[in-house]
Amino acid sequence: MIDYDLYNILKEELKNGSCDLVTRQSGQLIRERIEKDISMEEDHSVIAIVFSGIGIVDFSCADEIIAKLVSRLLSNEYGEKYIVLKGLNEHQKENVEVALERKDLAVMALMDNGSELLLGNLNNYLKETLGVILKEDMITAKDLSGLMKLEANTSGTRLLNLHKKRLVARQDKIRDGGRVWVYHKLV
Repeated sequence: MIDYDLYNILKEELKNGSCDLVTRQSGQLIRERIEKDISMEEDHSVIAIVFSGIGIVDFSCADEIIAKLVSRLLSNEYGEKYIVLKGLNEHQKENVEVALERKDLAVMALMDNGSELLLGNLNNYLKETLGVILKEDMITAKDLSGLMKLEANTSGTRLLNLHKKRLVARQDKIRDGGRVWVYHKLV
């Protein structure tokens, strides 16, 4: 996991001494800097947007930074990479989650208290599947079929949909003499 410290980026880009992420204009400057940096990372990298040291996060800044990053990630503008949020407190979480929900997006977060959770919108059946992956750490479609009593094609589709939403990573592995996708959690 590669940490992108918002506090340091904020200091470098705005140079105003604030630790708050407020205004759409500020968010745009910070997002553009993060996008430039992400473009240089290798495919399959997990990028952690770190909120430690940040005070207030208003809705417009959360929308400009997080919602736009996730939206562009899903449209493959950054290649096959993953974004997670790290070190969010409950107050910051509220505006970030509203920004994601309004655009029907979702992202994984590791809160400042150590809990991992999903922020934003996701269908209930995909939430249930994601919960299994978070518990198991990694899983194949065959494993998921057995655990959730699903048809093989249903479990494979669910895992693929979670991967397309960049909520889980996947790796091509050789098992029992054949190739299989192994899906694993990001945080």
